Amino acid sequence: MPLLAIETTCDETAAAVVTRRREVLSSVVASQEKLHARWRGVVPEVASRAHVERIIPVIDEALSRAGARRGDIEAVAVAVRPGLVGSLLVGLAAGKGIAAALGVPIVGYDHVAAHLYACRLGPDAAIDYPCVGLVASGGHTS
Repeated sequence: MPLLAIETTCDETAAAVVTRRREVLSSVVASQEKLHARWRGVVPEVASRAHVERIIPVIDEALSRAGARRGDIEAVAVAVRPGLVGSLLVGLAAGKGIAAALGVPIVGYDHVAAHLYACRLGPDAAIDYPCVGLVASGGHTS
């Protein structure tokens, strides 16, 4: 049974379906790049409203590409920091609603830390510890 991961920290609405073996069954991203181009940067209120419009279709598409249904999900993971407050709230509300409806656990994760752990995705991914990782961010949210 898979986990549904939701990411709405800034201006991209994303959802992925991942197995217990860390196999990524699907990953769907809806970009807002064109939406914010006229302002030459992300407008938080515009980003939040776009997430509201896109979150359910993105989740449904991720489930469809994974060959899964909502009832197949055994847990939900949602980005809870760092990020734009309004954007984070949209993802959290969607995640909480799905988790409550399905009676499955929900867990919050740190978006920046997740970049470090992404290298562990895949059934054969392995890391020899201790190790060093670097995340370089161009944003203002860390």
